[in-house]
Amino acid sequence: MQPLHLISKRGEIMKKRLNDNAVFWLFVAPALFAFVMVVIIPFFMGIYYSMTDWTAVAGLKPKWVGFKNYKAMFSDIAIRYSFIRTFLFTLLSVVSINIVALTFAVLVTRDIRFRNFYRAGFFVPNLIGGLVLGYIWQFIFKSVIPAIGGLLGIEKLQNLLILSNPDLTLFGLVLAFTWQYAGYIMMIYVAALLNVPQELLEAAAIDGANFWQRLKAITIPMIAHAFTITTFLTLVNSFKQYDIIVALTNGGPTDMYKGQVVNSTELLAMHIYNVAFKYNRMAEGQARAIIFFLVLSVISIAQVYYNKKSEVEM
Repeated sequence: MQPLHLISKRGEIMKKRLNDNAVFWLFVAPALFAFVMVVIIPFFMGIYYSMTDWTAVAGLKPKWVGFKNYKAMFSDIAIRYSFIRTFLFTLLSVVSINIVALTFAVLVTRDIRFRNFYRAGFFVPNLIGGLVLGYIWQFIFKSVIPAIGGLLGIEKLQNLLILSNPDLTLFGLVLAFTWQYAGYIMMIYVAALLNVPQELLEAAAIDGANFWQRLKAITIPMIAHAFTITTFLTLVNSFKQYDIIVALTNGGPTDMYKGQVVNSTELLAMHIYNVAFKYNRMAEGQARAIIFFLVLSVISIAQVYYNKKSEVEM
């Protein structure tokens, strides 16, 4: 039989744990309640509505149609084109944003004058809302670039109508999105670069390694964890891009794809919105949103797994 003082001490420990758990759940409960009400319940309701003929019209009870909306989606040429353009936009954005952000981060972590000013300047575009940013770049593409071409006497630049050419408009979107988001990603790289041991870099420099050799052999492997975070953020945000597109192109200009007229910059987020709210096909829009969620989840998980594996190899 255990002594009374040990039993009493164990009781006090159990009581403390219960109190700690109560405090923990007290603090978590509001956020958990909001998450369940705003995310979890609407998600499962969305799955249900995607299998009905729901139109969101008051008084009309939705009827069960099974996978009809999903079948209609897979036979729709417009969403195939939207998927292709979204993947292309995401690929270009992930590459350009991370290259620009890493370049900025390396620049502002070196011993140069006004580096704090540069950090703030590079980050400022991220504070501009997507709609305002889209209108800014619309003015640049429509007025500033042709004006510069006229001043320099470059006819091709003067007649460069980026927002009217389906082959160029997507690159204009990538440029605007990179300008906005690179500063934010730069800050993540800055935090990672500041944690690289300077002793390693100094030892490599003494051994004769130049800047590029130090960057490749020491810096990049040491900040591999940052690549996982930045690639995930740029990937997800590129897939979900909507506001810049609305302000800059509103989905246009039109293009031809397999004999059908399509909008060249109507990426998936805008396509789903248009189907649901513009054409009032709410159930179809919800079905496409579910597939969008599944595709993005699979790609994101695969990206994180691959990057984590690369971190170990480095």
